[in-house]
Amino acid sequence: MKELIPYQRDKEHGEARRIAPRHRRAFFADALWASEAQTKERTMFQSLSDRLASTFDKITGRGALSESDVKTAMREVRRALLEADVALEVAKEFIDKVTEKAIGADVLKSVKPGQQVIKIVHDELVEMLGSEADPINLKAVAPVPIMMVGLQGSGKTTTTGKIAKRLKEQDNKKILMASLDTRRPAAQEQLRVLGEQIDVDTLEIIADQTPTEIAKRAIDSAKRGGYDVVMLDTAGRLHIDDELMLETEQIRDIASPHETLLVADSLTGQDAVNVAKNFNERIGITGIVLTRVDGDGRGGAALSMRGVTGKPIKLIGMGEKLDELEDFHPDRIANRILDMGDVVSLVEKAAATIDADKAAKMAKKMQKGKFDLEDLSEQLNQMKKLGGMSSIMGMLPGVGKMKKQLDQANLDDSIFTRQQAIISSMTKKERRFPKMLNANRKKRIAAGSGTSVQEINKLLKMHRQMADMMKKMNKGGMGGMFGGGMPDISEEEMAAFEQTGQMPEIPKDIEKLMPKTKPGLPGLGGLGGLGGGPKGGLPGGLPGLPGKKK
Repeated sequence: MKELIPYQRDKEHGEARRIAPRHRRAFFADALWASEAQTKERTMFQSLSDRLASTFDKITGRGALSESDVKTAMREVRRALLEADVALEVAKEFIDKVTEKAIGADVLKSVKPGQQVIKIVHDELVEMLGSEADPINLKAVAPVPIMMVGLQGSGKTTTTGKIAKRLKEQDNKKILMASLDTRRPAAQEQLRVLGEQIDVDTLEIIADQTPTEIAKRAIDSAKRGGYDVVMLDTAGRLHIDDELMLETEQIRDIASPHETLLVADSLTGQDAVNVAKNFNERIGITGIVLTRVDGDGRGGAALSMRGVTGKPIKLIGMGEKLDELEDFHPDRIANRILDMGDVVSLVEKAAATIDADKAAKMAKKMQKGKFDLEDLSEQLNQMKKLGGMSSIMGMLPGVGKMKKQLDQANLDDSIFTRQQAIISSMTKKERRFPKMLNANRKKRIAAGSGTSVQEINKLLKMHRQMADMMKKMNKGGMGGMFGGGMPDISEEEMAAFEQTGQMPEIPKDIEKLMPKTKPGLPGLGGLGGLGGGPKGGLPGGLPGLPGKKK
């Protein structure tokens, strides 16, 4: 059997070159790791969303609802909330409020009573989660002290680094981080390393100092250094005890923090709620940061926190990377739970990850109807930055109802990595002029990328179809893309985009701009051809992405 020899693009000249045998194992290992990283799915509230969807399907198809129908549905909703690990008192109060409003005469006699009930559930979910987003408050005299508290293993130190990175990049603040954890081995060293990674200053480590002494030194250093924010990472325990609380109270009295953020692990469910309640009673927290939300399919902690403690969830951690921290928007979370999608967050995420200079150059090429394989590779990379197909699908409305169709489609995000490997194994000239790829060149590229000639042909077919779509866009304007839902970009807007590199503002009615197509996903008019999908499933547009190999 012929040996697969991987090729790698030369950074200086852009040409494909063979990888030496001693480096091939690392090359394939990195490719496999990248592939596996893209298969992580966003599972937040998944089980609760599925249960609620099946419950509401029973009432939305009816022309009229009786009081007993509503009460039966509410019993199912109550059971779903309890199975999702929502606190009993919170679930009971929620059901009582919804039932009281849902059995009103105006609802039961309305044209679509089932939809009215769903709207009431949605509004009460938003109310239970906190009504409006409540970001970190920095409106105080600098340096603003932020104290991080919580149990050991909840992710306090990593979250401290995430928040510092966020405040530095988004709010342009000068941050000083200080570790007050003298008990856990290498805790102070961990924060120092995080500080180097995100280019944020950390307090100098002095051995044998107590947490209160470190807190005093951190406040003094922040004042002398002209810092905007000082972040105090306190010690945790495996469980709540008087010693932990006493130490935290002493630090609170010394630092007088403007924000006291409790870091809680969402996977611990009701235990996280009890921890929040205890810390709030003893210390007096101002907000909550939930970690590991990306792996929490139930979501009971998030749904119960506000009701039990009365304190808002300010941020949620969506992964281990330092940029995987999101604002907690109650209305958007309620939309995801009820399978209404979260288009606004998707657009904001795209705007945050797009390279403005590259986007301006690509937009200019697209206006001329040009689209080569380098452009395709950039588009695939952008898809990966957004979290892959599973993450994007999870933010689109109506996806839950198409779960069976999507399962049959066998969507596999690792295909992006393989397709980029194919493009990276080409020379610069081949990427710009795909028509020159003959049989011999395809064999060489297949050997270099660890793929097959058939996969290369599929990629080239997808590129041709996308290039044709770009030409149609050039003739008919952006209005012809995505089923007519995207507005045309004027020449003035394009010129401003090229000069400033700033993305246009997100329209407030962005969700209304998304076209509703049936059958298929509303607003997703450009992701068809996802191999293995059923007829009438995903509408056509981005062809040729095969599913998982069976």
